[in-house]
Formats: sequence, C-alpha cells, structure tokens
Amino acid sequence: MQMNRFQQLRAKVFLTAKGLWHRMTIGARVMVVDGNKVLLIRHTYVPGWQFPGGGVGPGETVESAAAREVLEETGYRVTGPMEMLGIYHNTSPVTNRDHVAFYVAKSFEKAFDRKPDHEISEVAWFDRSALPDKVTPATSQRIDEYFDKSPRRDVWGY
Repeated sequence: MQMNRFQQLRAKVFLTAKGLWHRMTIGARVMVVDGNKVLLIRHTYVPGWQFPGGGVGPGETVESAAAREVLEETGYRVTGPMEMLGIYHNTSPVTNRDHVAFYVAKSFEKAFDRKPDHEISEVAWFDRSALPDKVTPATSQRIDEYFDKSPRRDVWGY
C-alpha cells in the first residue's frame, strides 16, 4: 500500500522530528484473534487495513502501550496476557529509525463501540482467509506468519 506524497511528507516530518529527539522510535501493534478472525482498523491518514497500534510513550512498557492502543483504536480491552511474536525493523518510505513490537491477543472484551473519528475511520473483524481489499502488506505477512507458520521476516514491510 503506497502513501501519497502528502502522507509521506507528513509522516516523515513527524517521525524525523521524533527520531532526532529520541534517536529511535518504538511502536507496538496487536493482532487481536478470535478463532480464525482478526480485528483490523483503517486510519484516516494512511491507506490500508492494518492492526491497531501506535507509539510507546515515556514511562510506558511496550506491552501496556500495545494494550492501550487496542482499546483506544478499537473499543476492545485486552484481558489476558499477550504473546509477543517479534520485534520488526520498520523500513517505511519515511524512516529507518522505527521498530515495531508485535503481539497477539486472544483474551479480550468489548469495552465500548468505537465510532469513526479524525484518526480511525473503521474497525472490523475479518476471517483470515477473506481479508479486505487494501490490507497492508505488513498485516498480510504477520497473518501468514502466525496462522500458516510462514518464515518470520525481520522487516515490518510496507
């Protein structure tokens, strides 16, 4: 999934400024799994369906940031331990300083109905064999790695 020029510029400015300040950024993404279904989101500012997630804040553990992002972006609360599948180097077109910690959550509850807003346009469950059009390559790759035991890549991949 390609970002348009405005999206690339906006992301590059943000991540470069953050990278200069922190020298490296770390984020967390979570694949919420219910049997063969996965929970995906669609942002308003970047293309494609993907896993919920975001940056790790100061004083926050990576796992707590991951669970917080799931709740904020989907309305689902992680209720049990998550399994870490790996840490990936994010080689997006806008930065080489970002890393993504990737988790799988199988214990969760619906805390509230997530309404579309300025950040998240849609939240939906999809069967892993019937993913939506425009799912991001990284999302598709992680689903294959988890469900099909495909070889794990070190790069997040856009």
